[in-house]
Amino acid sequence: MERREWFQLMAALAAAPEIPAQQNPAAQPQRISKETLTGALKTMGLEFSEEHLALMLPRVNRGLGSLEALRKIDIPLDTEPAITYSTRLPGQSWPRTARFQPTRSVARRDWKNVEDLAFWPVTELAPLVKAKRITSAALTKMYLERLKQFSPKLNCVITLTEELALEQAARADAEIRRGRYKGPLHGIPYGVKDLFATKGIPTTWGAEPYQKQVFDYNCTVVERLEKAGGVLLAKLSMGALAMGGLWFGGMTKTPWNIEQTSSGSSAGSASATAAGCVGFSIGTETLGSIVTPSTRCGVVGLRPTYGRVSRFGAMALSWTMDKIGPICRGVEDCALVLRAIYGPDGRDGTVPDAPLGWEPRKPLANLRVGILQKDFDSVRDDDKKVYEQTLEDLRKTGATLKSVELPQVETGALLVILNAEAGAAFDDLTRDGGVNQLKDQAANAWPNSFRTSRLIPAVEYIRAQRARTLLLRKMEEFLKDWDVLVSPTSSGPILTITNLTGHPQVVVPCGFTGGMPRGLLFTSRLCQEGDAMRVALAYEQATKWHTMRPPLQ
Repeated sequence: MERREWFQLMAALAAAPEIPAQQNPAAQPQRISKETLTGALKTMGLEFSEEHLALMLPRVNRGLGSLEALRKIDIPLDTEPAITYSTRLPGQSWPRTARFQPTRSVARRDWKNVEDLAFWPVTELAPLVKAKRITSAALTKMYLERLKQFSPKLNCVITLTEELALEQAARADAEIRRGRYKGPLHGIPYGVKDLFATKGIPTTWGAEPYQKQVFDYNCTVVERLEKAGGVLLAKLSMGALAMGGLWFGGMTKTPWNIEQTSSGSSAGSASATAAGCVGFSIGTETLGSIVTPSTRCGVVGLRPTYGRVSRFGAMALSWTMDKIGPICRGVEDCALVLRAIYGPDGRDGTVPDAPLGWEPRKPLANLRVGILQKDFDSVRDDDKKVYEQTLEDLRKTGATLKSVELPQVETGALLVILNAEAGAAFDDLTRDGGVNQLKDQAANAWPNSFRTSRLIPAVEYIRAQRARTLLLRKMEEFLKDWDVLVSPTSSGPILTITNLTGHPQVVVPCGFTGGMPRGLLFTSRLCQEGDAMRVALAYEQATKWHTMRPPLQ
């Protein structure tokens, strides 16, 4: 059977409505044969009688025309399907109020040169800017120079937005001089993953076919960060079309070992943050793309609840799984950045109108913290000492820890959702051959995934979404007894489960093995990011790992 026949067949299975026989004479050529139909049905685990096949064939062939017409409709890449995923189950409601009370910081005096500030978190940079002890312009020039110096080694920048950054920094300084201080992000330089639309600046998605793509508008995240007074330094590297660390300019590296990838797909965001080249950054996650590179680069990554941050103007990979979050050098930085970018914008209908709570000074005693002990027991042998010490340090925070086991759930089969949606998002690129331009053409890379996704039946995709609802119900029932779950990032199903259900996670560095960072993962209930961050911050404050700097010269 020719591959073209297979694709034609799979499209035709969603055939057009029945039409009168006289409009479909028997003499009409049949492009799909009975043998082709039988072979395709076997891939779905189906076998029908000769009588049923005879009935199906005319309808399947008629369906080709309508679906070919559908493919000719020009659908812009930023068009969402008329289906959504909601993390809110029937009868469930979000909290109406929440307190956001960040730690009060004062301007430190233990620095001499602006270069000394490169690795400071936002919580320490902001008081300096507010007190006018450092200008945004000075910070911006310092970070720009570091990006120019280290990006060739790390391969973490796609487009440097130097002119815009200097303009925004000058504006921030003028506003602060006039007493119009906007908050902790005012004048703080940052970078964004290069899948966010930026007006007049290339947004390449890390992929060869889109190297010259320029939008005439800003995405919601960039709009909101600009409103908060942030200074955009660069569009940071990402794995092509949001997979891994390989993009059209090569592989992004972790500053802890420039012979190794930072992983991805928020590769440049994690690498640049860890290398002290930006004050903070923005990444996205569909199935680990914030948590994994943050772990490999030894920084803090927050993947908020699905829908917390508007995806307007962000490249779509999976409409029901894509999430946006900050990558920073401290847990409280993530809370401050999330506060600036979360909430409804009138453009993304998945965003819940739920408040964001953050009370870092509140004791941990009232939180129910579960340790996924099986996951800690199953880490690699060379990581065991790291995680044993991690649990010992966590117990010193005052949190009451109890061993807990996740319910048995099926997740592998549900990943058909991601494959189907990604295939649909880049269907035109697959059909016109543009996907062949991507560097990575391996069996597990997007080009092959996009091609094979054409064989995913719509019925199975919808069945997977229904199974996903059952998974969400099971996790919500389980989490009634727990506020926060703790696990290593290196093992266990919790990362996949929560990317499907939409529950938030924050990862922090927790030690090193062979010179490479390891991560500790905190999971909390929907729209309760503050709980996970509270425990993560307590661990951060009890250890030194967030203060470690990579060996870049």
